[in-house]
Amino acid sequence: MNTAPSVSVVIPCYGSESTLPELVDRLHTALPTISERYEVILVVDDPPDGTWDVAQKLAETYPLTRALQMSRNYGQQNAYFAGVRAARHEIIVTMDDDLQHPPEEIGKLLEGLTEDVDLVYGVPKAEEHGFFRSLASRGVKRVMAKVLGIKHASSISSFRAFRSFLRKGFDNLRGSHGMLDVTLSWATTRIKPVTIHMEKDEGNSSYTFKSLVRHAMNLLLGYSTKPLRFVTYLGGLVGLVGLGLLCYVIFDYFTNPDGRAAGWASLACMVAIFSAAQMIAVGVIGEYLGRLFTGSMGKPAYLVRQRVEKTRS
Repeated sequence: MNTAPSVSVVIPCYGSESTLPELVDRLHTALPTISERYEVILVVDDPPDGTWDVAQKLAETYPLTRALQMSRNYGQQNAYFAGVRAARHEIIVTMDDDLQHPPEEIGKLLEGLTEDVDLVYGVPKAEEHGFFRSLASRGVKRVMAKVLGIKHASSISSFRAFRSFLRKGFDNLRGSHGMLDVTLSWATTRIKPVTIHMEKDEGNSSYTFKSLVRHAMNLLLGYSTKPLRFVTYLGGLVGLVGLGLLCYVIFDYFTNPDGRAAGWASLACMVAIFSAAQMIAVGVIGEYLGRLFTGSMGKPAYLVRQRVEKTRS
């Protein structure tokens, strides 16, 4: 066991006061069988319930558990970054707080981190989610694969293990729209999926259809210029439609002088089409400019309000 790498387990917490005690207890049962040096980091993202009180008590009870309280709700991705940057050990494991990721399966992730692998994703044999959430999840992974070109995008999950040196890949990351999986893909292509047993959801998952759609939009607008290219193509298409309508009006004018449509009808159609295209273009460009403006203001991605730990491992 002396050759086993040290492990930091990072868990973003939101609305999980009922699941955290069991999760931390199981972690402190499973982790000693994997490594002599480990820690559990609970990043509490300012939920409205008593999650922080529970996390604080756990940190005071278990010597190898640390609790970080965010100053406000910054979102799950920024909670990941806070925990990952605070990690002290060689291998970093991330997992959800809702008991869907069994602590007992962490060993399988670490076994997948062979010499030529830097990042491992735990992939369930079969996902047990609702239709809309599964649809949104597949959409996010498709964006990662097709738009961003991320290797093994279909295997991406929040149950992951990676070598801590990968953090250097996002040392200079600015803004509050960071995505952990994208930044990890900047640092390595040595990625491997590992099949794990996934427990059935014990409560409300932190992932919802709405949050996954927002996640996909952040991926598109934060890490790709393809939406701008799409606007260019859309402008060309609308131009062709407008040209076609113009040809039709001219043709109808000369071939059907007695049954001409009122001029306002064709004009209204063209104005509506062009206006819609312009609004889409302005919206996409405005989103990019807004992100640049927000980043230029120096807005912090997150702030840690307080830290609680009993003994440093």
